[in-house]
Amino acid sequence: MKVCVFYHDRCFDGACSASLFMRFHRECIRKDAQYGYHGLVHRAGALFQESDFTGDENAIVDFKYSASPRITWWFDHHLSAFLTPADQQHFLEGQRDGSARNRHFYDPDYTSCTSFIAHIAQTRFGFNPAPVAELIRWADIVDGALYESPKAAVEMAEPAMKLTLVIESSQDPAFIPKMIPLLTEMSLQEVLEQPFVAELLPPLLERHHKSLALIGERTELVDGTLYFDITDQPVEGYNKFVPYFLHPDATYSVGLSKSSFRTKVAVGSNPWTKAKPEQMVNLAQICERYGGGGHARVGAISFPPEKGDLARAAAAEIVAELRAHNPFP
Repeated sequence: MKVCVFYHDRCFDGACSASLFMRFHRECIRKDAQYGYHGLVHRAGALFQESDFTGDENAIVDFKYSASPRITWWFDHHLSAFLTPADQQHFLEGQRDGSARNRHFYDPDYTSCTSFIAHIAQTRFGFNPAPVAELIRWADIVDGALYESPKAAVEMAEPAMKLTLVIESSQDPAFIPKMIPLLTEMSLQEVLEQPFVAELLPPLLERHHKSLALIGERTELVDGTLYFDITDQPVEGYNKFVPYFLHPDATYSVGLSKSSFRTKVAVGSNPWTKAKPEQMVNLAQICERYGGGGHARVGAISFPPEKGDLARAAAAEIVAELRAHNPFP
Protein backbone atom coordinates (compact mmCIF):
# COMPACT_ATOMS: atom_id res chain seq x y z
CA MET A 1 0.00 0.00 0.00
CA LYS A 2 1.20 3.49 -0.88
CA VAL A 3 0.23 6.19 1.62
CA CYS A 4 0.74 9.88 0.76
CA VAL A 5 0.90 12.15 3.81
CA PHE A 6 0.23 15.83 3.18
CA TYR A 7 1.32 18.13 6.01
CA HIS A 8 1.67 21.82 6.86
CA ASP A 9 5.05 22.59 5.36
CA ARG A 10 7.83 24.54 7.13
CA CYS A 11 6.04 23.99 10.44
CA PHE A 12 7.33 22.00 13.41
CA ASP A 13 3.85 20.75 14.33
CA GLY A 14 3.20 19.89 10.69
CA ALA A 15 6.34 17.74 10.46
CA CYS A 16 5.65 16.12 13.84
CA SER A 17 2.04 15.42 12.83
CA ALA A 18 3.18 13.71 9.63
CA SER A 19 5.68 11.58 11.53
CA LEU A 20 3.21 10.61 14.25
CA PHE A 21 0.53 9.77 11.69
CA MET A 22 3.03 7.53 9.86
CA ARG A 23 3.98 5.68 13.05
CA PHE A 24 0.34 5.27 14.12
CA HIS A 25 -0.72 4.08 10.67
CA ARG A 26 2.17 1.61 10.44
CA GLU A 27 1.52 0.18 13.91
CA CYS A 28 -2.30 0.14 13.91
CA ILE A 29 -3.53 0.14 10.29
CA ARG A 30 -1.06 -1.37 7.79
CA LYS A 31 2.36 -2.72 8.72
CA ASP A 32 3.38 -3.13 5.07
CA ALA A 33 2.55 0.41 3.87
CA GLN A 34 5.06 2.68 2.11
CA TYR A 35 4.90 6.38 2.96
CA GLY A 36 5.56 9.53 0.97
CA TYR A 37 5.43 13.09 2.36
CA HIS A 38 4.23 16.24 0.63
CA GLY A 39 4.34 19.72 2.18
CA LEU A 40 1.40 22.11 1.78
CA VAL A 41 1.67 25.88 2.19
CA HIS A 42 -0.89 28.62 2.60
CA ARG A 43 -0.85 30.71 -0.54
CA ALA A 44 -3.23 32.80 -2.58
CA GLY A 45 -5.39 30.63 -4.86
CA ALA A 46 -5.86 26.86 -4.81
CA LEU A 47 -4.21 25.02 -1.94
CA PHE A 48 -4.64 21.51 -3.35
CA GLN A 49 -3.97 19.77 -6.65
CA GLU A 50 -6.19 16.73 -7.14
CA SER A 51 -3.47 15.16 -9.29
CA ASP A 52 -1.18 15.05 -6.22
CA PHE A 53 -3.48 12.62 -4.39
CA THR A 54 -1.84 9.54 -5.89
CA GLY A 55 -1.73 7.22 -2.88
CA ASP A 56 -3.86 4.19 -2.19
CA GLU A 57 -4.56 6.25 0.90
CA ASN A 58 -4.05 10.02 1.15
CA ALA A 59 -3.84 11.79 4.50
CA ILE A 60 -3.86 15.52 5.33
CA VAL A 61 -2.55 16.53 8.76
CA ASP A 62 -2.35 19.99 10.35
CA PHE A 63 -3.83 21.65 7.27
CA LYS A 64 -7.14 22.71 5.81
CA TYR A 65 -9.88 20.31 4.80
CA SER A 66 -10.26 18.93 1.29
CA ALA A 67 -13.56 17.43 0.13
CA SER A 68 -11.76 15.29 -2.44
CA PRO A 69 -12.94 11.65 -2.38
CA ARG A 70 -9.26 10.71 -2.63
CA ILE A 71 -8.60 11.96 0.92
CA THR A 72 -8.97 9.02 3.28
CA TRP A 73 -7.56 10.60 6.47
CA TRP A 74 -7.74 14.16 7.81
CA PHE A 75 -6.65 15.63 11.15
CA ASP A 76 -6.69 19.34 12.01
CA HIS A 77 -6.98 21.66 15.00
CA HIS A 78 -7.10 25.14 13.42
CA LEU A 79 -10.15 27.35 13.90
CA SER A 80 -9.91 28.18 10.20
CA ALA A 81 -9.91 24.57 9.03
CA PHE A 82 -12.43 24.94 6.19
CA LEU A 83 -11.85 26.96 3.05
CA THR A 84 -15.57 27.26 2.28
CA PRO A 85 -18.93 26.60 4.00
CA ALA A 86 -19.40 23.80 1.47
CA ASP A 87 -16.23 22.10 2.73
CA GLN A 88 -17.46 22.34 6.31
CA GLN A 89 -20.85 20.92 5.32
CA HIS A 90 -19.11 18.04 3.52
CA PHE A 91 -17.14 17.24 6.67
CA LEU A 92 -20.25 17.40 8.89
CA GLU A 93 -22.24 15.15 6.55
CA GLY A 94 -19.44 12.57 6.69
CA GLN A 95 -19.62 12.65 10.48
CA ARG A 96 -23.42 12.39 10.56
CA ASP A 97 -23.79 9.50 8.11
CA GLY A 98 -20.72 7.72 9.49
CA SER A 99 -18.87 7.51 6.17
CA ALA A 100 -15.87 9.47 7.50
CA ARG A 101 -16.39 9.33 11.26
CA ASN A 102 -13.38 7.08 11.82
CA ARG A 103 -11.10 8.75 9.27
CA HIS A 104 -11.71 12.53 9.40
CA PHE A 105 -11.05 14.22 12.75
CA TYR A 106 -11.29 17.84 13.84
CA ASP A 107 -10.97 19.55 17.22
CA PRO A 108 -9.84 23.20 17.54
CA ASP A 109 -9.42 22.82 21.30
CA TYR A 110 -6.16 20.90 20.91
CA THR A 111 -2.95 22.86 21.32
CA SER A 112 -1.15 20.97 18.54
CA CYS A 113 -2.27 18.66 15.79
CA THR A 114 0.39 16.21 16.99
CA SER A 115 -1.25 15.84 20.40
CA PHE A 116 -4.66 15.58 18.71
CA ILE A 117 -3.48 12.72 16.50
CA ALA A 118 -1.94 11.02 19.53
CA HIS A 119 -5.25 11.23 21.42
CA ILE A 120 -7.34 9.88 18.53
CA ALA A 121 -4.82 7.14 17.75
CA GLN A 122 -4.73 6.03 21.38
CA THR A 123 -8.46 6.21 22.17
CA ARG A 124 -9.85 4.96 18.85
CA PHE A 125 -7.16 2.58 17.60
CA GLY A 126 -5.15 1.42 20.62
CA PHE A 127 -1.93 3.25 19.70
CA ASN A 128 0.68 3.63 22.46
CA PRO A 129 1.99 7.24 22.50
CA ALA A 130 4.46 6.72 25.37
CA PRO A 131 7.56 6.17 23.15
CA VAL A 132 6.96 9.54 21.43
CA ALA A 133 6.01 11.56 24.51
CA GLU A 134 8.90 14.00 23.99
CA LEU A 135 7.74 14.79 20.45
CA ILE A 136 4.13 15.35 21.56
CA ARG A 137 5.18 17.57 24.49
CA TRP A 138 7.35 19.80 22.32
CA ALA A 139 4.74 20.04 19.57
CA ASP A 140 2.39 21.47 22.18
CA ILE A 141 5.05 23.86 23.49
CA VAL A 142 6.06 25.11 20.04
CA ASP A 143 2.61 25.34 18.44
CA GLY A 144 0.95 26.64 21.60
CA ALA A 145 3.75 29.11 22.44
CA LEU A 146 3.93 27.57 25.92
CA TYR A 147 7.43 28.87 26.64
CA GLU A 148 8.19 30.13 30.12
CA SER A 149 9.47 33.46 28.79
CA PRO A 150 10.23 35.37 25.56
CA LYS A 151 13.92 34.68 26.20
CA ALA A 152 13.31 30.92 26.23
CA ALA A 153 11.48 31.22 22.90
CA VAL A 154 14.19 33.31 21.23
CA GLU A 155 17.49 31.99 22.61
CA MET A 156 17.16 28.61 20.79
CA ALA A 157 18.64 26.53 23.61
CA GLU A 158 16.48 23.40 23.25
CA PRO A 159 16.79 20.85 20.40
CA ALA A 160 13.14 21.38 19.51
CA MET A 161 13.75 25.11 19.03
CA LYS A 162 16.73 24.48 16.78
CA LEU A 163 14.72 21.96 14.75
CA THR A 164 11.91 24.48 14.47
CA LEU A 165 14.36 27.02 13.09
CA VAL A 166 15.67 24.54 10.51
CA ILE A 167 12.18 23.37 9.50
CA GLU A 168 10.76 26.88 9.13
CA SER A 169 13.76 28.01 7.09
CA SER A 170 14.05 25.02 4.76
CA GLN A 171 14.13 25.78 1.03
CA ASP A 172 14.91 22.21 -0.09
CA PRO A 173 11.67 20.31 -0.88
CA ALA A 174 13.39 17.01 -0.04
CA PHE A 175 14.69 18.09 3.38
CA ILE A 176 11.60 17.87 5.61
CA PRO A 177 10.35 14.60 4.02
CA LYS A 178 13.78 13.14 4.82
CA MET A 179 13.50 14.30 8.43
CA ILE A 180 9.88 13.28 9.08
CA PRO A 181 10.41 9.52 9.61
CA LEU A 182 13.24 10.23 12.08
CA LEU A 183 11.08 12.35 14.39
CA THR A 184 9.33 9.28 15.79
CA GLU A 185 12.37 7.00 15.61
CA MET A 186 14.93 9.14 17.48
CA SER A 187 15.11 11.70 20.24
CA LEU A 188 14.96 15.31 19.04
CA GLN A 189 18.63 15.74 19.98
CA GLU A 190 19.55 12.73 17.82
CA VAL A 191 17.59 14.15 14.88
CA LEU A 192 19.40 17.45 15.32
CA GLU A 193 22.76 15.65 15.24
CA GLN A 194 22.11 14.00 11.88
CA PRO A 195 24.70 15.45 9.46
CA PHE A 196 22.12 16.64 6.91
CA VAL A 197 20.40 18.61 9.72
CA ALA A 198 23.43 19.75 11.76
CA GLU A 199 25.19 21.32 8.78
CA LEU A 200 22.28 23.72 8.24
CA LEU A 201 22.15 25.11 11.75
CA PRO A 202 25.16 27.50 12.07
CA PRO A 203 24.19 29.84 9.19
CA LEU A 204 20.56 29.79 10.31
CA LEU A 205 21.49 30.81 13.84
CA GLU A 206 23.54 33.65 12.39
CA ARG A 207 20.57 34.73 10.27
CA HIS A 208 18.32 34.48 13.33
CA HIS A 209 20.45 36.99 15.19
CA LYS A 210 20.48 39.31 12.16
CA SER A 211 16.68 39.12 11.87
CA LEU A 212 16.40 39.97 15.56
CA ALA A 213 18.36 43.17 14.89
CA LEU A 214 16.38 43.91 11.70
CA ILE A 215 12.98 43.55 13.34
CA GLY A 216 14.21 45.69 16.20
CA GLU A 217 15.07 48.46 13.74
CA ARG A 218 11.80 48.23 11.80
CA THR A 219 9.29 47.81 14.64
CA GLU A 220 6.78 50.50 15.55
CA LEU A 221 4.84 50.04 18.81
CA VAL A 222 1.68 52.14 19.22
CA ASP A 223 -1.29 51.47 21.50
CA GLY A 224 -0.18 47.93 22.33
CA THR A 225 0.29 46.70 18.73
CA LEU A 226 3.64 46.23 16.99
CA TYR A 227 4.01 46.68 13.25
CA PHE A 228 6.99 45.97 11.01
CA ASP A 229 7.61 45.50 7.28
CA ILE A 230 10.60 43.43 6.15
CA THR A 231 9.37 42.60 2.64
CA ASP A 232 12.62 43.97 1.22
CA GLN A 233 14.62 41.32 3.10
CA PRO A 234 14.67 37.52 2.48
CA VAL A 235 13.77 36.56 6.06
CA GLU A 236 10.22 35.19 5.95
CA GLY A 237 11.14 32.46 8.43
CA TYR A 238 11.84 34.77 11.34
CA ASN A 239 11.15 33.70 14.92
CA LYS A 240 7.63 34.95 15.67
CA PHE A 241 8.47 35.62 19.32
CA VAL A 242 11.19 38.16 18.55
CA PRO A 243 8.71 41.10 18.66
CA TYR A 244 7.69 40.23 22.22
CA PHE A 245 11.27 39.62 23.28
CA LEU A 246 12.08 43.13 22.08
CA HIS A 247 8.84 44.70 23.39
CA PRO A 248 7.48 42.60 26.28
CA ASP A 249 4.66 45.09 26.95
CA ALA A 250 3.14 44.63 23.47
CA THR A 251 -0.19 42.80 23.17
CA TYR A 252 -0.30 42.17 19.40
CA SER A 253 2.08 42.16 16.44
CA VAL A 254 1.51 42.48 12.70
CA GLY A 255 4.46 41.69 10.44
CA LEU A 256 4.86 41.84 6.67
CA SER A 257 7.36 39.52 4.95
CA LYS A 258 7.91 38.18 1.46
CA SER A 259 9.08 34.95 -0.14
CA SER A 260 9.14 33.55 -3.68
CA PHE A 261 5.55 32.31 -3.48
CA ARG A 262 3.72 34.83 -1.28
CA THR A 263 3.62 38.10 0.58
CA LYS A 264 2.64 37.19 4.12
CA VAL A 265 0.82 39.16 6.80
CA ALA A 266 1.55 37.49 10.13
CA VAL A 267 -0.79 38.47 12.97
CA GLY A 268 0.07 37.38 16.50
CA SER A 269 -0.51 38.05 20.17
CA ASN A 270 1.93 38.07 23.04
CA PRO A 271 1.78 34.70 24.84
CA TRP A 272 2.95 36.45 28.01
CA THR A 273 0.51 39.35 27.92
CA LYS A 274 -1.21 40.30 31.16
CA ALA A 275 -4.46 40.95 29.28
CA LYS A 276 -7.40 38.78 30.27
CA PRO A 277 -8.65 36.27 27.65
CA GLU A 278 -11.97 38.07 27.32
CA GLN A 279 -10.11 41.26 26.41
CA MET A 280 -8.32 39.63 23.48
CA VAL A 281 -9.41 39.81 19.83
CA ASN A 282 -9.92 36.57 17.87
CA LEU A 283 -7.14 36.81 15.28
CA ALA A 284 -8.35 33.86 13.21
CA GLN A 285 -11.61 35.66 12.53
CA ILE A 286 -9.76 38.80 11.47
CA CYS A 287 -7.49 36.86 9.10
CA GLU A 288 -10.43 34.98 7.60
CA ARG A 289 -11.83 38.26 6.24
CA TYR A 290 -8.79 38.47 3.95
CA GLY A 291 -8.72 34.80 2.97
CA GLY A 292 -6.36 33.71 5.75
CA GLY A 293 -6.92 32.05 9.10
CA GLY A 294 -5.26 30.33 12.02
CA HIS A 295 -5.95 30.24 15.74
CA ALA A 296 -7.62 32.69 18.10
CA ARG A 297 -4.22 33.97 19.25
CA VAL A 298 -2.19 33.73 16.03
CA GLY A 299 -3.02 33.81 12.33
CA ALA A 300 -1.75 34.74 8.89
CA ILE A 301 -2.83 35.83 5.42
CA SER A 302 -1.09 34.97 2.15
CA PHE A 303 -1.14 37.26 -0.88
CA PRO A 304 0.50 36.66 -4.26
CA PRO A 305 4.13 37.82 -4.12
CA GLU A 306 3.44 40.66 -6.56
CA LYS A 307 0.48 41.95 -4.49
CA GLY A 308 2.50 43.66 -1.80
CA ASP A 309 0.27 46.72 -2.00
CA LEU A 310 -2.81 44.66 -1.10
CA ALA A 311 -0.96 42.94 1.74
CA ARG A 312 0.24 46.29 3.05
CA ALA A 313 -3.29 47.72 2.92
CA ALA A 314 -4.70 44.69 4.78
CA ALA A 315 -1.95 44.95 7.39
CA ALA A 316 -2.72 48.64 7.92
CA GLU A 317 -6.42 47.88 8.47
CA ILE A 318 -5.62 45.11 10.94
CA VAL A 319 -3.11 47.26 12.82
CA ALA A 320 -5.72 50.03 13.15
CA GLU A 321 -8.32 47.55 14.43
CA LEU A 322 -5.99 46.00 16.99
CA ARG A 323 -4.77 49.37 18.22
CA ALA A 324 -8.39 50.41 18.68
CA HIS A 325 -8.86 47.34 20.90
CA ASN A 326 -5.82 47.94 23.09
CA PRO A 327 -6.61 46.21 26.42
CA PHE A 328 -4.31 48.66 28.23
CA PRO A 329 -5.35 52.13 26.96
